[in-house]
Amino acid sequence: MTMSTTLADDHYGLLTEPATLTIQRLLPGPVTRIWSYLTDGELRRLWLAAGAMEEEVGAPVDFVWRNDDLTDPPGMRPEGFGDEHRMTCEVTAIDAPRLLSISWGSTGGVTFTLEEQGDEVLLTIVHRRIEDPTVLLNVSAGWHAHVDVLEARLRGTTPTPHWDNWTQLRSVYAERLSS
Repeated sequence: MTMSTTLADDHYGLLTEPATLTIQRLLPGPVTRIWSYLTDGELRRLWLAAGAMEEEVGAPVDFVWRNDDLTDPPGMRPEGFGDEHRMTCEVTAIDAPRLLSISWGSTGGVTFTLEEQGDEVLLTIVHRRIEDPTVLLNVSAGWHAHVDVLEARLRGTTPTPHWDNWTQLRSVYAERLSS
């Protein structure tokens, strides 16, 4: 079994280096559909964060998270989280519709790759240099919960309430990352 098959079948992200999270998911294609959910702010807001993005290296990416709007009901928002969070990043690499790399706050950035596998597309998210253990825990649960919403949207099913899913995943990742 290859590493990518193991990751995709498991749905959980893994530390592929000490401060690098890799999460994979098989999604219904085609690849251009998944690419649109990464690059089109109106589609991206349905699973991650709204915001404009030009598809060129050096272009700013404005992310606006409104996690209460991702699912209905949203679930119970954890203490310390507001109703909106904003971050401006930058496109650092792009090869449409297969690869998108974006700077990401104080971490080493995020790379999304898309690989066709029959009628499905393997989405791989690699988030590098997440040095702070608390940030790593939140990011791990966050990517997993957001990709759960994306998968539900793409499959036409109802996603689990986002905040409840994130809270449960955070507990699971606390165990998984400590072992």
